[in-house]
Amino acid sequence: MRMHPLLVLLCSAAIAPGALAQLAFQDVKGGKDHPLLSRFSGSVMVGYNEMQYEEAELPTGRPYFRSNKLLLDQALKLEGKYTRIAYVFPTDRSGLEVFRNYQAALAKAGMKVVYTCEKEACGYLGSYYNGSYLLRDGFLNSSTFRNAFHSGLSEPRYLVAKGAKPDGTTVHVALLVAPPLRGDLGGVSLQIVEGKPMETGKVAATLSADEMARSIASQGRAAVYGVYFDTNRAAVKPASKEALGEMARLLQQDGKLKVHIVGHTDNQGAPAHNIELSQKRAEAVVAILASEYRIDAKRLSAKGVGAYAPVASNDDEAGREKNRRVELVKQ
Repeated sequence: MRMHPLLVLLCSAAIAPGALAQLAFQDVKGGKDHPLLSRFSGSVMVGYNEMQYEEAELPTGRPYFRSNKLLLDQALKLEGKYTRIAYVFPTDRSGLEVFRNYQAALAKAGMKVVYTCEKEACGYLGSYYNGSYLLRDGFLNSSTFRNAFHSGLSEPRYLVAKGAKPDGTTVHVALLVAPPLRGDLGGVSLQIVEGKPMETGKVAATLSADEMARSIASQGRAAVYGVYFDTNRAAVKPASKEALGEMARLLQQDGKLKVHIVGHTDNQGAPAHNIELSQKRAEAVVAILASEYRIDAKRLSAKGVGAYAPVASNDDEAGREKNRRVELVKQ
């Protein structure tokens, strides 16, 4: 299955002026249509959330109650880039029309439906969505929008479809349509899970004091990756506390040890700027060790060398990340 970007104009028919007046809302701040699937014409986005890597549970069976608990009979448990979007649409459009338009767009994109249900056949799906999806984390933070889904979820139409992007990434789409009932607006919810691999290496392992001591004994230096700075800034970030604590413990355990605190950067930016930046960062580390951890400043010497001592190639981000470090070098 190959899914291509959807350039769809769902429902090109004219929308009555009275219906448009009901949608006198603005799209939720920061929201955007997903590049793989557009909105039904005339809809307004009322909920949006995007996570680069998250888990999602897409029902593929009837939810049911047991011992006053709502349980799922079957569900796809997925991980990847997770986007959820909610729209409301005008009351002169039926839930059936909206649902069929989305079905057609998904089919055109080469996606295959792996589960679908309509109305009573969906069981307690509406209750599941109200409790576990639509109201979670303040996703729909307006009673107007919550009401749009609340009444219509008694007669939902729902499907889960699976496909692949041109680069081979697997994509799942869960579509729920709540029809406009009792004067409320109709609602559409989308969950889109793109099975991208999780980015790793975002949390650097901090060397313990004992590991630093062994590295200094064998190599004369110890590279520390747990000291963090904002881009082009020399202020040490609070997340550096663990690494700084281990550096201090090393120096406390060996009262005779004297070290150069050496700042390193990647090669992005002018060499002179990187030298100056790495020097200021090294000085900031020395200042914290002296003031907050009571290490004698005479045992510490700050030196910035910029990008002149790389440990990896600067041709890609993985290498540049290794080059951005603080080293303890025995004096």
